[in-house]
Amino acid sequence: MADDRRAPTKKGRGGAAPALSLVETVRWAWRQLTSMRTALFLLLLLALAAVPGSIVPQRSVDQRAVQAYFERHPDLAPVLDRLGAFHVYTSVWFSAIYILLMISLIGCIIPRVGVYARALRARPPKAPRNFSRLPASATYETTDDVGSVLTAAGGTIGWARKDTVTETDDAGAVVAGEVRAEKGYLREFGNLVFHVSLTVVLVGVASMSLLGYRGSAIVAEGKGFSNTLTQFDEFTSGGLFDTDDLPPFSLTLDDLDATFELDGPQRGAPRSFVATGAVTDAPGEDPRPFEVKVNHPLRVDGASAYLVGSGYAPVIRVRDGRGRVVFEDAVPFLPADATYTSNGVVKVPEARPEQLGFQGFFLPTAVSFGDDEIPVSAHPGAANPLLGLFAYYGDLGLDNGESQSVYVLDKDELTQLTGDDGKPLRIMLTPGQTVSLPDGKGSIEFVELRQFARFQFSAQPGVMIPLWGVSIGVIGLVLSLTIRPRRTWVRARRREDGVTVVEIAALDRVPRSDVAQSVDDLAARLAERTGHTETDYDTASETPTETAPTKTAPTKDQA
Repeated sequence: MADDRRAPTKKGRGGAAPALSLVETVRWAWRQLTSMRTALFLLLLLALAAVPGSIVPQRSVDQRAVQAYFERHPDLAPVLDRLGAFHVYTSVWFSAIYILLMISLIGCIIPRVGVYARALRARPPKAPRNFSRLPASATYETTDDVGSVLTAAGGTIGWARKDTVTETDDAGAVVAGEVRAEKGYLREFGNLVFHVSLTVVLVGVASMSLLGYRGSAIVAEGKGFSNTLTQFDEFTSGGLFDTDDLPPFSLTLDDLDATFELDGPQRGAPRSFVATGAVTDAPGEDPRPFEVKVNHPLRVDGASAYLVGSGYAPVIRVRDGRGRVVFEDAVPFLPADATYTSNGVVKVPEARPEQLGFQGFFLPTAVSFGDDEIPVSAHPGAANPLLGLFAYYGDLGLDNGESQSVYVLDKDELTQLTGDDGKPLRIMLTPGQTVSLPDGKGSIEFVELRQFARFQFSAQPGVMIPLWGVSIGVIGLVLSLTIRPRRTWVRARRREDGVTVVEIAALDRVPRSDVAQSVDDLAARLAERTGHTETDYDTASETPTETAPTKTAPTKDQA
């Protein structure tokens, strides 16, 4: 009885392929990650992931805008905060996409560099046997010898990598040969340059984020700023930045000139902002004047100071119940709309017998439509400045060890002052005016009006790396889009009757519509140089096929 047993197959149960091993799984995952399709997908995903950063305010850019967003959306804001929407560019999910994109690009580039290097060392391929199967071909006859035709063909083809292969008879005369030419190597070079430049841009942006810092501070006219951590209103830095490395410069703001449109449909639109003053590059050095405009920053020791905002800072003087001047300073009021209607807070912890606090608004050009109507600002220019405040007394909460924003008044332990009618006391002040507080609490005076400038200070090491990367990447992209690789062959053979048959063909490696015309032009120019008896142009659309090598061993002469 025959043995019916069969050797076991490699397939698993039900004929399915066996499961991949750990090494095979890792290799498959790596190939998927480093494919060009994945890189393009990650690039698109990174662009989409950056969209929330332009819609939702970011803590690294404007902390006050984030606080205002929390006040406007008390239910939605905590959810977005847990998702990292207020620090998109440093969130875990954005960083993960960023790192995967860099790995994918590097994994794509390295193998392609090797392939391109081998392509540069390779010579143009031999001609197919049947030219009529190529997209475009041409044939003509001439009385010139084969050697002259091949020499003329090499010069007529022009700039390209060329090989000339000849076949001789027993007497040493050239009886057949072909010129193989290929051009367009810069296309793949441009493609590689583009992808390398994109990687350089990603590395440059990452280095700027890790090694740089950004902070903002409000400086009133006549006040100064020192580039130390305690002087910033907002400050963020990269994970590799040490705050001890802050450049030790300081500056004083002498004047802020802000102009606005006075008439016409754009009335109130800003026209120019210019901040002038003096900056000291390092302790002990002499100050030098500076002028900062929008998009024209001040450069100091590798850092840049940008003018990003402006507003008004009324100088307020407060006397307590004992008649002492316990507060006198320029208080920045932050603009809330296009007319520079501004909000601000004054805290007077030194007042006695009880601490004082004021909260209110400032109107640069106040107009009122009635005695009982609340005035509004009609223009951002300071034509009719008015300061409106509500007063409080009690405990400001500054002694409990918890930090407070200078723009927020904690009213938990405060009592609002009221007027004779029992309603909350509303204080309205114009420059030079003083109002006494009830119950002997003291007085408040609007001394004068100053302006403030909001500066953004930043240092971004390697900021030129992304710029150069983008510039070179654009050049590479242009090369990859405009250069079209093409292979061209010119074959000549001598017939027994002494006539040389010349065949010309070309093959584009990317789709083009001018291959037939190019072959016709090449044939016409070559025929003109060699002389011809008959010309026959034939354009084919069949797909070229590989042919077996000829039996004759040619001698190679590289042109």
